[in-house]
Amino acid sequence: MTVLHLHDTLTGKNLPVTPADGSTLRFYCCGPTVYGPAHIGNFRTFINQDVMRRVLELSGTPTTHVRNITDVDDKTIRDSQAAGKTLTDFTDYWTTQFHADCNALNLLAPHVEPRATQHIPHQIAMIQTLMDRDHAYQSPDGSIYFRVSSFPNYGKLSHLDERELRPGTAPSANDSDEYSKDSVADFALWKAWKAEDGDNKWESPWGPGRPGWHLECSAMALEYLGETFDLHGGGVDLIFPHHENEIAQSCCSTNGQFARHWMHAAHLMVDGGKMSKSLGNLYTLADLGHRGFSPAVVRYTLLSGHYRQPLNFTLHSLDSSHEALQKLARFEQSLREVTSLAKPTHFQLIAHQNPGPFASAWSALLADLNVPGAIGQIFGTLNKTKIASLTPEEQHDPFLGFHFILDAIGIELPALATITESDIPAEIQSLAEQRWNAKQSKDWATSDTLRKELESKGWLIKDSKEGYTITKA
Repeated sequence: MTVLHLHDTLTGKNLPVTPADGSTLRFYCCGPTVYGPAHIGNFRTFINQDVMRRVLELSGTPTTHVRNITDVDDKTIRDSQAAGKTLTDFTDYWTTQFHADCNALNLLAPHVEPRATQHIPHQIAMIQTLMDRDHAYQSPDGSIYFRVSSFPNYGKLSHLDERELRPGTAPSANDSDEYSKDSVADFALWKAWKAEDGDNKWESPWGPGRPGWHLECSAMALEYLGETFDLHGGGVDLIFPHHENEIAQSCCSTNGQFARHWMHAAHLMVDGGKMSKSLGNLYTLADLGHRGFSPAVVRYTLLSGHYRQPLNFTLHSLDSSHEALQKLARFEQSLREVTSLAKPTHFQLIAHQNPGPFASAWSALLADLNVPGAIGQIFGTLNKTKIASLTPEEQHDPFLGFHFILDAIGIELPALATITESDIPAEIQSLAEQRWNAKQSKDWATSDTLRKELESKGWLIKDSKEGYTITKA
């Protein structure tokens, strides 16, 4: 099958995503900092990474997916102490909540999920290598900093102009902590212990302290993927400084390239503006669940815009996603009524590797994960597929192809919404009854006109020998 092409942030080009070893695509994604619930902006990135992995696997490319848990940084230490809990107990709780949300959103679990606190020796070893190679130095308070000027390629990923890294031009670009360093562009590799850190400290050759936030990803990527791996992903907010710093410290402490390909997802906006807690529009999966929206609806909504373009999230868009999923579910139900095939699993579909009549949707996914384009092609194929006219042999490809493409975007179809007579407006019931009477009188013109009027109002009529049923369009 055709190879997935993705935009590469470093080169600005759409490049094929292929494993360097010709076998398994190895990729690293920056995971959550577990000091509270992840919000839907976080999950937009994770969901698009999930689609990338699904497309790779369905195209016949096995993957090794590493996603870290950040369980030590300024926020986790601050909030755990405010809660009166140990760092471990505090971060374990929020890690469990994150996993529950991931499961609800149908995210494939990473093959490896390392935690920063479980890899302190790996981070200390990397710092020591950087010190030995004169890429890092110790400040008077005992903290260790990376010397940005020692890495000529710094800023290539984010396309920073050299003047933007001069001392004094960006006083908080790399590190919000008040630690002593030689240049404003330098960033912390090891933070010396301070009284406000409490019991949260580890011993090192430079005294007690903790690793800097940027270092953990480099150390864990090296441990599980090696000096050079195939792809690194995250949100656009991580390009600078986090991913720039990862590149610098990784390339300077090894002889590798670090990541061959960079994938970044754009910001999520809410109601046309920035999402923030202060504005009351920072939604979590639980918040939306309390409003009656299922995780499947949330996932579909977060996939409704191209991953490289900002997506404007509204509560109304969730209603539209619900209706779209219901239409997909009705098509699937119609297929089930004429075929005896069981719903295939992800692994069965990997072996199948055939989108059937949904090939145009699959092509859209292979072209820089164009999920909105793929969804448009799915509905176009649905509208052209006349299930009742298919022979049993002809039903096989639409059934498997439909599930193949749904699996590629990770959509689990909901149960069809049941509509009782009390849910149907009196006007709609009256039009439906008039249409039925016209049909019984063989007044086909009136019957057809009334059917179209019902459809324009958002209702569908399905006839049977005994009568008719009304469903939402």
